[in-house]
Amino acid sequence: MNSSGENSSNSVLPKHVAIIMDGNGRWAKQRGKLRITGHKAGVESVRNSVRFAVKNKINSLTLYAFSSENWRRPEKEVSSLMELFVFALDNEVKNLHKNNVKLLIIGDKSRFSERLQKRIQKAEELTANNTGLRLNIAANYGGRWDIANSMKQIFERVQNGQLSIDDINEETINSYVCMHDQDNVDLVIRTGGEHRISNFLLWQVAYAEFYFTNVLWPDFDEMVFQDAINAFSQRERRYGGAESDDELVK
Repeated sequence: MNSSGENSSNSVLPKHVAIIMDGNGRWAKQRGKLRITGHKAGVESVRNSVRFAVKNKINSLTLYAFSSENWRRPEKEVSSLMELFVFALDNEVKNLHKNNVKLLIIGDKSRFSERLQKRIQKAEELTANNTGLRLNIAANYGGRWDIANSMKQIFERVQNGQLSIDDINEETINSYVCMHDQDNVDLVIRTGGEHRISNFLLWQVAYAEFYFTNVLWPDFDEMVFQDAINAFSQRERRYGGAESDDELVK
């Protein structure tokens, strides 16, 4: 393994990587600390992941920061997470902009406070014309919400006569879900030892490869990211086809 984070010229790189960042709470509990301590420690792993993606010329990186189900968590934890989100936006966006990273927050932003919505808008506007890594932060996001939201937009256009029922197909739906203008997700990484996708990018990960690691998110670094890339590069992606011409004959 190349522990430096640099890939060899013959390795296969995913164009779009999505990460379910799991394990902050357990990381903090193992150290006898509050859960928010784990979330704060996880911010450094976000920095490491963005740095790795930029260095290795990955086109898009999508991070699952806050799901639509996370509102069920204790009010104090949710409030702390929102403050951490504001803090991260204020402190990280200039560095992202400096490194030509384009930031996009995906999800239902209407439930956030007006203060947070303004921070999001300001950060997105600052980086809007950047041409490097597309960094997508999924916040108050759910895959089912994403599909339902796309259906609403399509239905409105059918009502307005801009689309007909016969126009609706997979390509139509794909053009209304989040990140429709980016590469399809090639690789999904989940930290923390769980083996599920937790309502994350249900439409976009249809043909993605999955990599699960027991590493808790605050301990996720460039070497662990590289392990996931190495595993991805060794897989044969057939998209429903056979392994070879010989296999097709059987």
